Amino acid sequence: MPSDARAEGAPEEEGAAEAERLVREAEFGARTFSGPLLYATGAVAVAWSGFQLWTAAFGTLPGVEQRAVHLAFGLALCFIFYPAARRIGRQGLPAYDVGLALLGAWTAFYVYWFQAALVRRVGDPTTTDIVTGVLCILFILEATRRTVGWILPLITACFIGYAFLGPFLPLIIAHRGYTIRRVVDHLYLTTEGIFGIPLWVSSTFVFAFVLFGAILDQTGIGEYLIRLAFSLFGGTRGGPAKAAVVASAFMGTISGSSIANVATTGNFTIPLMKRVGYAPETAAGIETAASGNGQLMPPIMGAAAFVMAEWLRIPYLEVVKAAVLPAVIDQLALLGAVHLLALKHGIRGLPREELPRFWATFLSGIHYLIPVGVLLWALIWAQYTPLTAAFYAIVAAAALYVVAGTLRNLRGVEFSGVKGEEVSGWAIGGRLLRGLYMGARTMAGVAATTASAGIIVGVVTLTGIGLNLSNIVVELAGSLPAGLLVLFPQADLFTALFLTMIASLVLGMGVPTTATYIIMATLTAPAISLMAPTIPLIAAHLFVFYFGILADDTPPVGLAAYAAAGIARCDPLRAGIQAFKLDMRTFLLPYMFITAPQMLLIETTPWEAAWIFVTATVGMYGLAAAMQGFLITEARLPERVLLFAAALALVKPGLYTDMAGLGVMALVYSLQRHRVRGQAVPWI
Repeated sequence: MPSDARAEGAPEEEGAAEAERLVREAEFGARTFSGPLLYATGAVAVAWSGFQLWTAAFGTLPGVEQRAVHLAFGLALCFIFYPAARRIGRQGLPAYDVGLALLGAWTAFYVYWFQAALVRRVGDPTTTDIVTGVLCILFILEATRRTVGWILPLITACFIGYAFLGPFLPLIIAHRGYTIRRVVDHLYLTTEGIFGIPLWVSSTFVFAFVLFGAILDQTGIGEYLIRLAFSLFGGTRGGPAKAAVVASAFMGTISGSSIANVATTGNFTIPLMKRVGYAPETAAGIETAASGNGQLMPPIMGAAAFVMAEWLRIPYLEVVKAAVLPAVIDQLALLGAVHLLALKHGIRGLPREELPRFWATFLSGIHYLIPVGVLLWALIWAQYTPLTAAFYAIVAAAALYVVAGTLRNLRGVEFSGVKGEEVSGWAIGGRLLRGLYMGARTMAGVAATTASAGIIVGVVTLTGIGLNLSNIVVELAGSLPAGLLVLFPQADLFTALFLTMIASLVLGMGVPTTATYIIMATLTAPAISLMAPTIPLIAAHLFVFYFGILADDTPPVGLAAYAAAGIARCDPLRAGIQAFKLDMRTFLLPYMFITAPQMLLIETTPWEAAWIFVTATVGMYGLAAAMQGFLITEARLPERVLLFAAALALVKPGLYTDMAGLGVMALVYSLQRHRVRGQAVPWI
């Protein structure tokens, strides 16, 4: 890294500190402890990670019991690390939160402790069961509010209210209504609600991969990936912005959090983007867009690939196969967009002498490929379950750090991420324990939010509201004028997709990735399948997943933009708008999943896939040029319209549309080339 990567003055340091605080509060909780309190709370967090590792290695407990223990730990840590309000001090732990942590944990652990008795009286809960269930639901809502804010708990509360108020609602969404006994029994004592699929994936796949990311982070992989990205792109036009895109793509697939991604890469890239000439809000917007898009990258996709595979009951590799081509196209398009911005504003790269050498950098951290290689070997070659594969990858990452540190001690061998002052046996053990600790702190909020998502899923299965919402979307799409449908035969489908997109963006604001996808899969994906039953199911799920991720960047709630704006010292709303403009290319891709499933490598040949890759990449570059108003020079309004039309034609697979799109792109290029040379256009 350049020596002055962070030497941008006091305001930059203050901004980075503020952004770090925001990220810490959002990802890990605002409270910090020291002394005996640190050891006590740390022991609880490490015990949770230890429990999850033990079950990953030797087999999970019976379904509900595994989820109950997982939720008990999660609720306890939510009340320990997240204060009830921002104004409450971040030091120390109030006695009332200790009590809430213990009581909240007990309401979840109750299901584990009395599981045999609960099974015997299934469908006939006692008063104690109902009271404990009500308390558990309230604790989940409060834990969710503390960790991610008001939006998700309010949505969850609305669904709970819907279960009781069905008879008083309009006919299209009405139902017969349910008693509190029936609702709590369904949500708390069956696997259709709190302890359903959402909490199952949280207690297995998601925790394992979050822990894998936390262990890797402690070994220094973040800094290594940033240095590698800068060695490749730092000297090109707008180099720091391109490095941000590449580093965020590497980190995002592992971290599963756009906010954490901003914190890892943004502290390096944003000051350097400002240094080479990007405006603060543009630098923050680029980092926000890059960090969000990183979660779309296989093979891990922030654990979403495993959640989707579990939800759809298909092999994990089928999800990766479907997701890989759009993700690579999207990342290349973002690189193209930041390149166009650099051309438009005359921004150059960093001096080559300030940048690390590629091969030296690559070889210094080549050992980081070992855990990832173990993961892919276990998943693809050995075909172990994702949980077992993640366990082996975690063991490999921990062993890697121990071996690297030992070699550094014995022979003075330098390894990226293993500094001289950190390689004593105690220091290495401490860093690994910190990985277990930080992984558990990250998962506290995920456990609460997936439990909230489980409540939503439970209400949907109890009342049938999911089908009703799908019917509403279909009816609205089908109410278009007949003349419009004659002119545009797929207008009703695109209307349904547009309504689904809006619902996904709204429901996904401020909600973590895993919970977002689960909510989308429950509420919005069925509408697409109902409207277009011939569309592959994975296409509908990737459609809502993409827009759930985009909700992270979309103003006014985009938390990643707030973190990036804190580093850049600019207005978060303006940063979010810049990210939104860059994300417009990603808004186009999911529509192609539905109209052209070949993009997901479904029923296509290698040659057709290669052609789709080339034409769609060119089309996305054209869309970026239309949004930025620049191809090789400033684009006039008609040229921007032509570029947008060319992008639509190229992204949709088909020989005639591809030829038309390439022709229009060539036309705009020729017009601008003649204008740059000061020549008249002969055909005008």
